[in-house]
Amino acid sequence: MGHIRNYNHIILLLSGIIGGSIAGLLLGKHVMYLKPVGDIFLNVLITAVIPMVFFAIASAIAHIEAGQRLGRVLGVMSLVFLSTLLIAAFLTIVTLWIFPVHQPVKLMHADVQDIGSYGDQLTRLLSVTEFYQLLSRQNMLPFIIFSVLIGLAALRSGERGAAFRRFLYSGNEVMKDLLHLIMKAAPVGLGAYFAYQVGTVGPELFGTYAQSLGVYYGFGTVYFIVGFSAYAFIAGGVHGIKIFWRNNIIPTLTAVGTGSSIATIPANLEAVQKMGVPPAVGNVVIPLGATLHKDGSSISSIIKMAVVFAMFGKGFNDPQTILTALGITVIVSIVEGGIPNGGYIGEMLVMSVYAFPVEALPPLMIIGTLVDPLATILNATGDNVAAMVITRFLPKQAAAAG
Repeated sequence: MGHIRNYNHIILLLSGIIGGSIAGLLLGKHVMYLKPVGDIFLNVLITAVIPMVFFAIASAIAHIEAGQRLGRVLGVMSLVFLSTLLIAAFLTIVTLWIFPVHQPVKLMHADVQDIGSYGDQLTRLLSVTEFYQLLSRQNMLPFIIFSVLIGLAALRSGERGAAFRRFLYSGNEVMKDLLHLIMKAAPVGLGAYFAYQVGTVGPELFGTYAQSLGVYYGFGTVYFIVGFSAYAFIAGGVHGIKIFWRNNIIPTLTAVGTGSSIATIPANLEAVQKMGVPPAVGNVVIPLGATLHKDGSSISSIIKMAVVFAMFGKGFNDPQTILTALGITVIVSIVEGGIPNGGYIGEMLVMSVYAFPVEALPPLMIIGTLVDPLATILNATGDNVAAMVITRFLPKQAAAAG
């Protein structure tokens, strides 16, 4: 019974999801009445995550004893994030060589929005014009940059900022407790959300794009199991694999239920502590990873490019195309928001770089939407195994700081 009690949360979460799925199949269109329950839960969760990200990042940085240690954390984190993104993208390309996509569909017409010059895009990506815009989930990257700067300022202020650093620490603790309370409603909230998805979308989800989806879900599942196990082995050997999968269940269920990397942050923060990641590392890597580190988006961007290339009768195997695709993949993984079905900047970037006509936009958008469940799992839980690898390659004193 003691072991069962340890898995109470998992059992309740699974029960809510399964019950919601059954309700969606039985109720059909009437499932619309359950949609507000799921929406309210997601809205409350994501609203609470915004201040949690601020306190987690700012507090972690503010309590690092030496600035050089933060530099080590960010340096190793950048290398690990970039490496896993490129590995995922390259392995996807190899998979597409083995299982090439032939997608003879009739393209629809669509109007492509003007995304402006490179300078305009970079400005919008990294900054906002008003402070209140930082509080929007659509501007997570500028918000994270602001949180990092606040943490650095608090760190540099020394004794003068001691009271503010205590405030950041206390705020972080309060927000973690708040999110723990909110997650108690997860079985009901996620169950209602699943009911709505099953009742409205149903088996038509795959449709015309079954082949590309088969490649994505097939390779993505292999990468999730084998790839993440390999990373966990690098981080801690056989014990690393066991501790990762034992504690990655709740983040995985939260990711698939919410469809959001950002909404999975609380579950990830709790999980990485059990995986042996020090708070000083986890509190920086997990919130930053939710926006900057997306293995799932890396895989999907390659598949979307391959599908559009096939639609327009172009080859996807010459070196220049592959190198360009890898570069686009890294950018797309950074700019795509950590919210459900967040933005189509990546799709428009693909069209712009390869000079595809506007007819390429609908298939890019459709595939991006249909692969979202597994992409979110890979994006969100990939941060956990990345945090383990980062901890493995950090000096012990840097990892334990804070």
